[in-house]
Amino acid sequence: MRRSADQQGTRQARLAVAVIFATHGAASGSFATRIPWLREQLGLSPGWLGLALVFMTVGASAAMPLSARLAHRYGPRRSLRGLSLLCCTGLVLPPLMPGLGWLCLGLFVFGCGLGLMDVAMNAQGVQIEERYGRSVMSGLHGMWSVGTLVGGAGGALAAHQGLDARVHLALAAPVLALLALAAGRWALDQRAPGTRDGGATARVDGVLEPVEEPPRFALPSRGVLAIGAIGFCAVFAEGASMDWSGIYLTDVTGADPGLAAAAYTAFACTMAVARLSGDALVSRFGPVRTVRAGGVLATAGGLLVVAARVPAAAVAGYALIGVGIAVVVPLCFAAAGRTATAAPGQAIAGVATLAYASGLAAPAAVGWIAEATSLSVSFGLVTALAAGLVLGAGVLGTGPPAPPVRGASGETAADTPAETEAEAGRDRQG
Repeated sequence: MRRSADQQGTRQARLAVAVIFATHGAASGSFATRIPWLREQLGLSPGWLGLALVFMTVGASAAMPLSARLAHRYGPRRSLRGLSLLCCTGLVLPPLMPGLGWLCLGLFVFGCGLGLMDVAMNAQGVQIEERYGRSVMSGLHGMWSVGTLVGGAGGALAAHQGLDARVHLALAAPVLALLALAAGRWALDQRAPGTRDGGATARVDGVLEPVEEPPRFALPSRGVLAIGAIGFCAVFAEGASMDWSGIYLTDVTGADPGLAAAAYTAFACTMAVARLSGDALVSRFGPVRTVRAGGVLATAGGLLVVAARVPAAAVAGYALIGVGIAVVVPLCFAAAGRTATAAPGQAIAGVATLAYASGLAAPAAVGWIAEATSLSVSFGLVTALAAGLVLGAGVLGTGPPAPPVRGASGETAADTPAETEAEAGRDRQG
């Protein structure tokens, strides 16, 4: 009976966290579509707008390390719901800001919400994956990609209809907040016995015991840095492709604006499809071989982009990059969560901070290299980093999810994700 209850609870948690991933993606996608409105409303030059957007990434990077402490103090479920509410509330702020300085502050707060929610939901994903004994993180990140597409489509429709961004985001934010709060009721909330407000737990000799509160800031371990470096390569390729693909097609291949937009669409769609189907590939081939194969595809896509002189070739190249890097970041978060038994959220925060730093550096680095040389040369750097995935994928093989364990009834751990099966998986990994 308890096994059945554990199974149902884990399945509910997986569905709930998938909804929360989609909510986070929808918030990001909704905001991205209204950036042109912000530039026009405040009369910002591209340089000043770029400076303001940096504050969103700075806020996310600064806040991420706090997520593990909040989960420890208030429990994973309560902190996830609260941080989801903070993120959706922050979505309303940027279009309300009357000037550049206030916009920077609003973007900083919104970035804090995005970063905190990001770490909290990925920590939940790692726990769910541990209970299943197989990869589920790629599918969860696939739901994030679906959310960005839905949020982006809604924002594009609102912009096309001339709807004020203040009204659009004020309508979208409470809807997303209600979805996240409702779904968060079924998130995991593993608590130590006798702990009043939840608190983080670790398994010591088969018994859940409370652990010390994570520090406000701690230098990441060598293992986390190695995993973060892989995430850095993938997110650099993602950020460069998202921000520069349209300009690349226009300037290098002579595509018209409508066709140039197809490059981002191809990239985003192939990434979403690859993430939604990625768990099956990871379960069959393992994280290392999956990332190496993805690195080969992304490298081939980068070479195709560099060599492209017609739009079709460049679009195909960006599509290959999207497929190749799709599962890398989910697997980095999963590997980070397995490097720490006491506070996986802290390791996840370290990897996420490096990844966000890459997302911040990529658009600027591509622009600087392009200004000094050419866009084709700048995407040579993207291609080189994609090749780094092939060389460095081995760091993701530490402590992979345990294979399904068959119980007396013939059911597998993937079908009956109970705590005892997760323990068995950890014993095999050790």
